[in-house]
Amino acid sequence: MSLPVFIDSALSAAPPVGTTLELRGQEATHAGTVMRLGQGDQLRLSNGRGLVLRCTIAAPPTKQRVQLSVSEVEETTTAQPRVSIVQALPKSERAELAVDLATQGGVDSIIPWQASRCIAKWPEHKRAKLHEKWVTAAIAAAKQSRRAFVPEVEQLHQTADIVQRVRAVIAAGGRAYVLHEDARTSLATAEVDVNELVLIIGPEGGISDHECAEFHAAGAESVLLGPEVLRTASAGLVALAAIGSRTSRWHVR
Repeated sequence: MSLPVFIDSALSAAPPVGTTLELRGQEATHAGTVMRLGQGDQLRLSNGRGLVLRCTIAAPPTKQRVQLSVSEVEETTTAQPRVSIVQALPKSERAELAVDLATQGGVDSIIPWQASRCIAKWPEHKRAKLHEKWVTAAIAAAKQSRRAFVPEVEQLHQTADIVQRVRAVIAAGGRAYVLHEDARTSLATAEVDVNELVLIIGPEGGISDHECAEFHAAGAESVLLGPEVLRTASAGLVALAAIGSRTSRWHVR
């Protein structure tokens, strides 16, 4: 079984083997109290940006502090192509599921989108709290799936913001795809050998004709995932799997 992963975002540079570090706060509580790890047990400590340390617990853990000894240093690079998912806001009970599944699938960036047909809304006074829930879900899923990178969760975007992003990505040599049930082209045959991909996922009520027209005018293409209509929360994972099977993203590194 692979070693559990813990996150310390303050970890910036790779320390020499033999260095003593401390895991503190909630991560220490999770290691010592929840997982019941003890002296001599091993774990992986990541900064969520590609640096991963294999560590041994050097002393009996406490609730707020776990002393670690670094035994191995691993620095990984992001998979290619870089993939961002524009995720229309799902209903509250499915929002964190959408983030969780996309993170497990290896997404690099998640962009919350207030689509016109979204039932869910992010009002100004709740926006920071709702955004933090998505960030927390991404961190938890990255740890569970043993990822070296925690995907970035961007701030809430409106349709005009997504249009600008699409134009910028295409101008830089990337591709943008709108996942749409009426598309004629399959994602399985779409061009993915580029530096960056943007996948636009609509709400349960679908992407409006006006939004589709704006995305197409910016250079995005509509693609089909398969014969079934997927829920917005699971579409991202299925799309990432389709891309991963045709690129190096899911190859063992």
